[in-house]
Amino acid sequence: MILRDGLALTGAGMAIGLGFSWALARLLTAMLFGVSAHDPVAFAAAAAVLAAVASVATLRPAIAATRMDPLKALR
Repeated sequence: MILRDGLALTGAGMAIGLGFSWALARLLTAMLFGVSAHDPVAFAAAAAVLAAVASVATLRPAIAATRMDPLKALR
């Protein structure tokens, strides 16, 4: 449940972030060297790295939650 909630937030944040970055890519054209402003490989690589980091960051509390005694959690 904790992992699902964390990954749902990650997915929502990535969707919003990718939408904004796609819309604002023209402003960054002058700063990009060797990559076009709307390069799908760069967008996919950035999203994959962020998803992997978020998965690892969410996994630690999820594992800790599975090791906790349910009665202690209810108290």
